[in-house]
Amino acid sequence: MLSSLRGVLHPERYHGHDRRPPFFEGWYYKLVDATEQHKYAIIPGIFLSDDPTKHHAFVQVLNGTTGAVSYHVYDAGEFWAGQDDFVVRIGPNEFDAGRICLALPGQSGAVEGEVSFRHRVPWPVTLSSPGVMGWYAWTPGMECYHGVVSLDPTLAGSLVVDGKETDFTGGRGYIEKDWGKSFPAAYVWMQTNHFQTPGVCLTASIAVIPWLRSAFPGFIIGLWQDRHLYRFATYTGARTEHLEIADEHVSWVVGDRHHRLEMNALRAEGGLLYGPTRQEMHKRVDETMNASVSVTLRQRNGSLLFQETGRHAGMEVQGDLARLLALQK
Repeated sequence: MLSSLRGVLHPERYHGHDRRPPFFEGWYYKLVDATEQHKYAIIPGIFLSDDPTKHHAFVQVLNGTTGAVSYHVYDAGEFWAGQDDFVVRIGPNEFDAGRICLALPGQSGAVEGEVSFRHRVPWPVTLSSPGVMGWYAWTPGMECYHGVVSLDPTLAGSLVVDGKETDFTGGRGYIEKDWGKSFPAAYVWMQTNHFQTPGVCLTASIAVIPWLRSAFPGFIIGLWQDRHLYRFATYTGARTEHLEIADEHVSWVVGDRHHRLEMNALRAEGGLLYGPTRQEMHKRVDETMNASVSVTLRQRNGSLLFQETGRHAGMEVQGDLARLLALQK
C-alpha cells in the first residue's frame, strides 16, 4: 500500500516493481540543440509480456532530423530502477530526471555521451491531483498512465552519434513517460517548446480510454506560458469544442469556463518507433519531430493571451482514429 501511494505521488519513478505482466514502462527524453539543427528522442524502457521469452529492456533512439530509428535490446535482468527515487539503469546506460548517460553500441545508431537537463519544470503533484493525470492517477487498473517529468529544461553536454559529436549545451529538452499494459487503441499526441517566446511549452494528448465496459475520449493539455501552467483536461471539466484529424493536419479546440485554446498542427514525416501492445513491442508508432503547432490562447471574453507557432514539435497520430472521433461526438 505504501509503495503504491509513493508511486502515485511520484509519477516520474518506476512503477513496475510489484506489477505482473503484461506491463511496460518507458521514459521519453527530447533533445534539441541550440542551433536547432539536431534533435533526438531517447526512449529507455522495459517490456514484460505474458510470454516470458519476450521480456526485455530497451533504449530506442529517434533521429528527429532524418527519421532514422535504432532499437537497442537488453535482457530484462539488465534493467534496474530505484525504489525510492527516479533512477534507471539499462546495461551501462543511466537515466534520471536531470541526466542521461549513454553507451549504446552498434554499426549504426551507436550513441555515447552525457547530457544534463537543468532548470526543470515538473508538472505539479498534489494529493488531489497527483500529476498530469489528475485524480485518474488514483484509479487502479487503467490501460495506460502518463507523466510529465519536465516541461522546459535547458540542456548541457554532448552526444556522439555514429562517430559524430553534437553539443547540446544551450539547447532545450522535454521529459515525459508512460506505463501500464498497452498504448491506447487510438490517440493524438503533440509537444513543442520551441516558440518565438522562450520558456513556453505545450503538451497535449487525446486518446480512447477504456472505462468499465465502455470508453471515452480522455484528454490532457498543459500550456506553460509566462510561468503559469494552463491546464485543460477531462478531469478539470474542460471540453473539446472541435477536433479534426486529417492526413496533413490536426485541428483541435478546447475550452473551459475561463479560457479557450486553439491548436492547429501541421503533420510531417517521421520515423517508426516500437510501441507496446499486451503481447509484444512491435514497429507501429509513427513519430515525427518536425511538426509545427499554431497555438492561440484567449480568455472567454475574447482577450488574447498568447498566439505563436511552436516548431520542432513531436507528434504521433495513431490507431483507430474513426473510433476516437466517433466517441467525441
